[in-house]
Amino acid sequence: MTARATAAPQRASQPGLRERMSAFGEAHRSISVIVGMTAVSVGLYLLAYVPPLSLFQPQKVWIDGFSNAGVFVLLALGLNIVVGLAGLLDLGYAAFFAFGAYAYAFGASPFSGQHVPFILMLFVGAIVAATFGVILGAPTLRLRGDYLAIVTLGFGEIVPILFLNLERYTQGTNGIGGVYKPSVLGYEFPLLNPVPFYILMVVIITIVMILIYRLQDSRLGRAWMAIREDELAAAASGINTVTTKLLAFGLGASTAGLAGVFNAAKLTVVSPDQFLFTVSFTVLAMVVLGGMGNIWGVAVGAFIVNQIQTVFLKELNAFFDNFPVPILSDINFTEYQFLLYGLALVGMMLLRPEGLFPSKRRRQELHAAEELGVEDAEAEIVGALGETPGAEETFGEESGQSR
Repeated sequence: MTARATAAPQRASQPGLRERMSAFGEAHRSISVIVGMTAVSVGLYLLAYVPPLSLFQPQKVWIDGFSNAGVFVLLALGLNIVVGLAGLLDLGYAAFFAFGAYAYAFGASPFSGQHVPFILMLFVGAIVAATFGVILGAPTLRLRGDYLAIVTLGFGEIVPILFLNLERYTQGTNGIGGVYKPSVLGYEFPLLNPVPFYILMVVIITIVMILIYRLQDSRLGRAWMAIREDELAAAASGINTVTTKLLAFGLGASTAGLAGVFNAAKLTVVSPDQFLFTVSFTVLAMVVLGGMGNIWGVAVGAFIVNQIQTVFLKELNAFFDNFPVPILSDINFTEYQFLLYGLALVGMMLLRPEGLFPSKRRRQELHAAEELGVEDAEAEIVGALGETPGAEETFGEESGQSR
């Protein structure tokens, strides 16, 4: 009787399959990212060949669209380092995207007369973008919040105008055309076959996600999160906020540089109109909607938003053209995509401010009052400040009595 009673709690205390998989994923981040990306990439590739996706557009168009979505996934992952982990608002992120693209155009195009290997140009584009990320971060170290946002917004506006007016070096509005296609291990990518680009993008995203997970769990990642929570407290704890913030800007920009190199090689043309403020706003919306601080959440959010922008809104137009509905048939939904972004962001901030797929820390921060109760949360916050709840009232009463 006693043996059965002791055996039952032991069986009940054993973790389930979900808990064990979660623990394994946290203990082996790299393996979990590789397995997850392999499953997602194979699943998307197969879904493009079966209904209902195959009914909307051809399979090659889907695969090509997934490759283009991967560019925005890379941009969102990089911006998540700056905004989600370090808490630094950057509204000019498209500028680093431009530096990576133009670095590849200068290194592998007939315009420059150079043909540097694609793999090497990936590193060059990342380094160039990271360098300009540090250059942007250095003057803004003392700025926070709205002031930092204004400075980064100005930087993001200056860079496309600069590339537009330096016509002697950038071909101005025409851009640099004839950029060489990627060539990896002697295999030159065909422009009419999107599958090699799709595989290459999956490999790049997998490597970037592994590196970001390593950074998040490292001492540097914890320093970023400390600065995000309270920069003064982080500095008082011995964190070098100068180098930590510069590394956030540099590493976030390097990811945008990778995306720029891939995008330039895929499109074979680089022009200033590819890097306007709309790109920065779109990527920021992807990070916020996906869930700031959560790497997988940001990646999924970026993919979903990109597919809504490039596929869903166009299909809505086609649907209402074939099945006329009053008022809706007269609307071009693609022209109102930023209005939809704004409405989605407002709704998200009101209903789910942590995003669709938030990190555990972010969810706890935003819902601490709901989990503890408002009164308990206020008491805990006041106690954390070193004051005893009700101390002022007691002191006031005692002082009044002493009078």
